Amino acid sequence: MKAGDVVLIGSACSVQFSGDRALMLRLVSIGETDPYNDWIWITGYVLDTKGLATAKRELYVLRAGLRIRRRTAPASAQPRRSGSRMMA
Repeated sequence: MKAGDVVLIGSACSVQFSGDRALMLRLVSIGETDPYNDWIWITGYVLDTKGLATAKRELYVLRAGLRIRRRTAPASAQPRRSGSRMMA
C-alpha cells in the first residue's frame, strides 16, 4: 500500500465506517503503524462515484481492514512523453 492507491474504508477499518458510511479514499500519506494494536493514521482524498476527489480527510483506521481497490502504476510503467528538443 502506498500513496496514490485507492482503498475502501469500511466497517473492517472501524465501526464508524459501516454500512452507507463506507468510503473510497485515494491515499496521500500513510503514518506509522501503532505496534500495539495495528491502527494507523492515513491521509487522503474521499472519492465520489465518478472517482473525483470531494474532501481531504485524515483517518485513524485498523490497517488490516483496508482493502486496496486500485493500485498506482509504478513510475517505470507510466508512458513517457515524446517531444522534440530545440537546438540552439
